[in-house]
Amino acid sequence: MTVDGTLITFWGFAGLAVASATGCITRRSAVASALWLVVTLFALAALFVLLDAQFIAVLQVLVYAGAIMVLFLFVIMLLNLGRAGPTDLKGPLGLGIGVLLAGLLLVQLLVLRQAGTAPAPVLAASPSPAGMVASVARPLFADYLVPFEITSILLLAAIVGAVVLAKRRL
Repeated sequence: MTVDGTLITFWGFAGLAVASATGCITRRSAVASALWLVVTLFALAALFVLLDAQFIAVLQVLVYAGAIMVLFLFVIMLLNLGRAGPTDLKGPLGLGIGVLLAGLLLVQLLVLRQAGTAPAPVLAASPSPAGMVASVARPLFADYLVPFEITSILLLAAIVGAVVLAKRRL
């Protein structure tokens, strides 16, 4: 693929990710919002493939678009969410706060771009001789074992909470 083709593909998936993320936060239905989030996660996985990070793209699809979204939809169905209630910020005040926050985000992105700084990559730039999976798994199960286990306990607590809330309505 040529540089122009890669650039067009990148901007296509980036635009899809932004548009579907906008769809995710603007939908009133929780199920529709979750489905828009799945589209966003698939677009991000495609961006990872374009960045030659196929392992992270596969993890993105399997873990987030697969397992976590199934969990979200399961919780949404357990809670039996009906119509959306009124929002906290309505009218011009809510719109003004949203525009202000979007403007602040844009200013931050422009300042980072002008400064030429980018966030530090999570993984090491040089692949280890053991392979990509080992270089991800070793720190996850050695250095970051406690946060990994805390995250699993929080997910378990969320599932139990959803079941308790669903049983209360019966």
